[in-house]
Parts: sequence; C-alpha cells; structure tokens
Amino acid sequence: MFIQIDGNSLTFDQIYKVIYQGYSVKISDHAVEHIQKSRTLVEESITNNNVIYGVNTGFGKFSDTVISKTDLADLQINLIRSHACGLGEPFSLEVSRVMLLLRANALAKGYSGIRLETLQLLIDCLNQNIVPVIPSQGSLGASGDLAPLSHLALLLVGEGEAVYNDQRMQGEEALKLAGLKPIQLQAKEGLALINGTQAMTAVGVVSYLEAQKLADLADGIAALTLEGLQGILDAFMPESHAVRPYPEQQQVAARILSYLEGSQLTTSQGQIRVQDAYSLRCIPQVHGAIYQVLNYVKEKLLIEINSATDNPLIFADSGKVISGGNFHGQPIAFAMDFLGIAMAELGNISERRIERIVNPQLSGLPAFLSADPGLESGLMITQYAAASLVSENKVLAHPSSVDSIPSSANQEDHVSMGTTAARHAYQIIQNTRRVLSIEAICAAQAADIQGVDKLASETRKIYSRIRKTVPTIIKDRIFSRDIEALAADFKTFVQDTNYELAL
Repeated sequence: MFIQIDGNSLTFDQIYKVIYQGYSVKISDHAVEHIQKSRTLVEESITNNNVIYGVNTGFGKFSDTVISKTDLADLQINLIRSHACGLGEPFSLEVSRVMLLLRANALAKGYSGIRLETLQLLIDCLNQNIVPVIPSQGSLGASGDLAPLSHLALLLVGEGEAVYNDQRMQGEEALKLAGLKPIQLQAKEGLALINGTQAMTAVGVVSYLEAQKLADLADGIAALTLEGLQGILDAFMPESHAVRPYPEQQQVAARILSYLEGSQLTTSQGQIRVQDAYSLRCIPQVHGAIYQVLNYVKEKLLIEINSATDNPLIFADSGKVISGGNFHGQPIAFAMDFLGIAMAELGNISERRIERIVNPQLSGLPAFLSADPGLESGLMITQYAAASLVSENKVLAHPSSVDSIPSSANQEDHVSMGTTAARHAYQIIQNTRRVLSIEAICAAQAADIQGVDKLASETRKIYSRIRKTVPTIIKDRIFSRDIEALAADFKTFVQDTNYELAL
C-alpha cells in the first residue's frame, strides 16, 4: 500500500495512512520531471556563474558573500551543521515522521532545485521508519524552521541521531542497518532541505487531527453530563439555532439531541428549573464556534502542506530564480494560535460542567459524587486538577504570533514564532484531553447515581466505553490513574479510522 506525492495534492487522509497505517510513499512520475528540470536550471546557473542566494552565496546577513565553485558542497554541509541548534525535548516520533513526509512533498513540487536521489533518500527513511531525533525548541518560524529541519537533514548525511527499530542511535548507524547510504549534499540542497515551514506544519497537522476528534468526543461527554444533571433539552431544539444560522452551531445542537433521544433523565423548561447554566445551555454556541476554528485551521494547513516554502524558488519553465519569503510562517502561526485558543475554551467549558456535577449546591447529587460524603472526598480534587489544567491553558493560549525578535543582524527582522504557537497548541490539546477525561469520569459516576438504565441508548454506549477503562467508584482511590488511563484511551481515537463516539 502506498501513496504518491507530487507537492500539490497531499490530503489529511493520506497523511493519516502514512503515519498511522503504514502506507509507503513514492514520487509521482509527473513530479520527477519537475524535480529534474529545476535541478538542471540550478546546475546551468552555476556553470554560467549566475549569483543565486544560497547556491553560491552565504546565508542571511552573508547573502552578499559570493562563494567559489570549489566550495559549494562545503557551503551546504556547513549550513546543516551550523543551523542544527535545536534544543529541548525532541518532537514525538509521529510529528517527526509527518515532518519527513511534508518536507518530501514540498520538495516533490519541483521548485527547490534538489537532486532526485537526495529526495529519494528522504523518502526511503520515511518508508523504512528511520525517524530523525529533532529537538522541539529553537525555531523562529521564519527563514523556515531552520533548526528543526537541520536536524532532519543531518540524518540524510549520516549525522545526528535517529530512532530505528525502537532504538535511538547515530544517524549513520540507522542508515546502515536499513541498507541505506548517506548522501553528499550538492549546491542548493542543504538550503532546500531546511528552508520551509514543515516543523510548525507537522505539529499543526498532528494537533489538528487530535483536536478534531476531541471536539467530537466533547459533544458526547457533554450529552452524558446533561443527563447526569437532568439538563433541559429545549435549548437544543432546531428553532432557536435556525435564527442564528451558523452551520457548526446547528450541527452540534442536532448531534446533542441525537445522543439524548429516548433519555429518561433529561427535562424540559419548567419541569425542574426554567433554564440551565450557560455551560449546559450554550454547548451548541461554544462547541460550534470551536468547530468553526477547526475548519479554518484545516483550510490553512491544507494549503501549507501543498506549498513551496523555499527560498530561492526555481522556476524551470521560465528560467527564473526568485528570492522571496514563502518560508515565513505567519499564516500557520495565526492558525495555531487560533487552534490553541479554541481548544483552551473547550477545556474551559468542560471544567465548568465538572464543577456543576460535583458541587451539591448546583447538582442535586451527593457532594463530589462521594459514596460516603465527609469520610470520603470522592471526586472533589478532580475538579482542582481540571482547574489547574485550564489555568495553564490560559497562559499557553497567549498568542505567540504577536511576538517577533529580529535575527541575522537584522536581515531577518520579522519572524512568525509559528513553531512556538504550534507547540503551545499541542500542549493545550493534551491538557484539554485530560480535562475531558475528568468530565467523562464525573458524568459516568453521575449516571450511576441517576440510573444507568435511564440513559439514552447512544449515551449508554458512551458510558460503557468509559466504564471499560474506569470502573464505577465505590470508595476513594488514586484517581490520577483513572484520569490518565482514560486520557490515553481517548488518545487512541486519533489513530482509529473506524472511530465512532458511540462504540
């Protein structure tokens, strides 16, 4: 099983198949032609002594320094080594693999001037699951993700570190064990490998895939919480959403109603109370707005994963070599900040529902859902944990894209901080997954108290899924284990193409 890449048509479904289902990657014949034509133009330009940034000049502030023909190969390897300044914990293996795929796809577009054999080695590493160890910090998100992509490029020249067969080792050893040989970079190739937005975009893709599933999950958990609190269904009726016609809001309201069809625990206006609190009544409005953000993020990521983000770009048909700024990560920086804000808000409203379900003054249920209130604290401190996570999310959601620090002696005087934005969005998603896990545990316990036999058929399936991991609470225990176990179970939904919330 394989997918073909050409730089123009990579989809989320194809990325999913490569990263989670083991599909191989190959370059389309059409892309091969473009790659070879752009490489020919690079070599002709060198022969004709044309001065081209990054081919026979230095980089950044050194762009006016012309490099002799005899030093062009050294220029490229020096670039990779000197720019490999990544710091901190490495990206996850799935993020690094997405980075390999996205960089290969960008190079396959045919505007980078790289040799076919260099690109093929990159794809061979991806197909044989040789994953470069790439530190997650150190990118400014303009001039490309220089530091992270330099660590990726080190693998191709037999340097740096990689993970192969679940073992971390030197890059050269990983290539040797897989029957591959390192490449010697030629003119333009080092720059072609590292001048792009693939680190921020890879984190963005992995984050988006999880965020989309978490949003779906949140709707189902919220429906179960509504039953635990005997929530009012009137606020979800289609009439009120038709007069504020956001499609996502309407979809969430309809989904909640479908989950709760046949429930004996929900109520109507005036039956117990006239109105529910906002965290219940406004689920369609808040969750719907979050889906709007997800749609925006998806649109920007789809454009970015099929873009040429190099500098300079090689246009073989016209013979032009253009130095521009497609490496600037501003579109993805904004999208990642927006994603982080949206997912923080998904956690915020979930935490408020947790408070309502454990607080006896708001729920009508035993205090903190305790089996023996007073002697046992029940789920009291789970709300503390959720509050801590959403508070942390509020700090992480501060937009990274509003910051810029000049670099390279002010030649590169405005940067996006897009990779920082993506990293923060990813962390927010991990925190929010745990908050939703806490809500799910509380909602399931409330269902036990209210009567599981009274649940709607769909929310009963959600309840059963939770109970496979977290048994009914009959006395105090170490709840962090339950939270982490359920959060890990929720994480697997991202890797399950047959995922349905009701399973």
